[in-house]
Order: sequence, then structure tokens, then C-alpha cells
Amino acid sequence: MPPGHHVVVRELGEDPREAIERFITLEPMTMPDPQTLAPTDVVVAVRATSVNWVDIVMTSGQYQHVPEPPYTPGLEYAGEVAWVGPEVTTHAIGDRVLSDGFATGPRSSGAHRRNGGFASYAVAPAHALLPIPGDLTFDEACNLLGNYETAYHCLVTRGRLAAGETVLVLGASGSTGLAAIHVAKLVGARTIALGRSAAKLDVVRAQGADLVVETGDLATLRDRIKALAPGGVDVVYDGVGGELSTAALRCLRFGGRFLIVGWAATPNVSRGKGQRGAPNANQLPTNLIMMKGIDVLGCPTVIGTTNDPSLRQPRLAQLFAWVAGGQLRPYVSHRFALADWKAAMLAKLGNDVIGGCVLHP
Repeated sequence: MPPGHHVVVRELGEDPREAIERFITLEPMTMPDPQTLAPTDVVVAVRATSVNWVDIVMTSGQYQHVPEPPYTPGLEYAGEVAWVGPEVTTHAIGDRVLSDGFATGPRSSGAHRRNGGFASYAVAPAHALLPIPGDLTFDEACNLLGNYETAYHCLVTRGRLAAGETVLVLGASGSTGLAAIHVAKLVGARTIALGRSAAKLDVVRAQGADLVVETGDLATLRDRIKALAPGGVDVVYDGVGGELSTAALRCLRFGGRFLIVGWAATPNVSRGKGQRGAPNANQLPTNLIMMKGIDVLGCPTVIGTTNDPSLRQPRLAQLFAWVAGGQLRPYVSHRFALADWKAAMLAKLGNDVIGGCVLHP
């Protein structure tokens, strides 16, 4: 196989921008030597890898799982099998596969935690690679698991979203936000997509959102949402955090559910360079939560699944069934060559992306 390149994080930054500017490099690589690999390993020739928010935040150690440099980012990738170990029976050379970020790459533990997808070749244990479902492209496949497992876990498992209910999705043009729109519609719910950009919201509407609302003045958000959902929405899906969380909390009906998915707008709640603690943690008004009888639900998909592994197989089965039936297809707005990794990461950090962002080695 021809030589290639990989992106390497040499040191954690104080924040993601410092890491991108100072501590990440593109370096030559060759296909891994089979003599150095385990008999259950597989080498994948990477065709597409997702650039997602977790990849960005991990470079400063502000994600709950802190990688140890040097490592190659890229939780999720898709490609073709280039080599299989002698004990591998589940994959063959040429198979189209996607990676499971639970079991390989920077968010995993063990021997493969340095082997992310920002690379021409990635090494993974055989059990961490899944056949690409349906007719998904490589670009779509590497944007499936993290985004849609998150949306499903938060909306269905934790949020108990039911057909006929109304859900307000914050940051609806983001990767998990757009996934939440798709999953909510498949469940039969009514969706209100919230975002700052009218142009992005036009895409979200085309992707199936019932209603779209520009964030605008937070002081008027409650009245604007309740004009569309009299009495308030049933569920808020919040992957944004900050001041928007409190404004969205006021949009709920009595007894509604508030799903805490993330805090993309406030990454500095945690210390940089992998230090522990959250000195700038977001806060919600407990008096409002009490008086409105709101269920506030933390929805950490990976941690929740680690604590209860039985959650995962039914979730994957449903997502793969939707893909196989042609009902679910991830949307990708930005594509970059691997050599343009910096532009890709800055596009994601700058909220330029709608849905997925992909690198092509």
C-alpha cells in the first residue's frame, strides 16, 4: 500500500484553538507493519473521517475522557479493510466498514486509543469495526454512530419522546442537533429547530424540521416559542448551554423534560490541558425548575452506556434498521482533504458546519 499521512496531537492546549495552532501537526506515515500488530487487529484504509465536537474539545483535555499525547484524533472513520490479522473471521480485505468510537480511537482505552481516523491508515480491533449499513457513502457512514446514538439516547432513552409531542432542538444545525431533528421525526414528534443563522435553518427545514426559529433576543424567546406551541413544548434538547439554556427552560410546558446533551457554547466550563474540575460550570434556576415541575435529565451517552451496556444493542438495531429502510441518512455540509485538517477543525470550531464535517485522507 502507498505511504500516506496522519494528524498528530503532540501536546494538549489550554483551549482547542491553542492546540490547533501550536500542538497539532501533519506527519508522514506508512501502512502499519503487520509484524507489530495483534492477531485480532485490522488495518483500515481510511476514506473519510468525521471532524466532530468531541475531537475538537479533546485536543485541550476539556472532554471528560482525556487522551494522552501523542495521539491521532478522529473518533469515527469509514474505509476499506486493507489487512486482517490471522485470527480475524468477521472481516475480509476490501470490506466497507465504519469504526466504533466506543471501542477504538481516542475515546477508548487500551492499545488502540492513539489510533484515530485523521490518517491514511487506522488500526482497530476487529470487534470495533462494523459493516457500513444500507447504501451509505463513506462520508455519511463516519457521521452515523456518534451523532445518532447521542440523539437516540437523549430523546428516546432518557427523554421518553413520544409521537405527537413537540421538541425544541437547540443548535439544530449542529451534528447532534440535526441528528435530533431526524430521530424526533422518525419517532413521530413535532420539531422546532432553533439556531442563529437563517441560512443554516433553511437547510435544517429542508432536512425535515417542522418549524425553524432564529435565536434572536433571548428575552422574547419564550413568547415566540409558545406562539408556536401553546402552553409550551414537551421536551427541550440542549446541546448548547450557557444563557440559552435558561431561556429555553422557560419554553417548556408544566411537567416538561429538559435534556442536557452538552455545552458546545461554553467549552471553558472545564480547565484546559487536561486538568480536572469545572470552575465555570453552567447553572440553571432551581426555582423555575421547581415551579414548572420540570424533569432535568443529564444525558451522557457514552457514560450512560458504559454504566448500562444493555442500552446499546437495541439502539444500534433501530438506527441500522432506519438506514436500511432508507429513512435515515446523515447530512454532510463540509469536506476537506487531510492536508487541510486545520481548516476543517477551525470550520467546526467556528460553527460553520451543518451536520457533518469530513476529512478525506
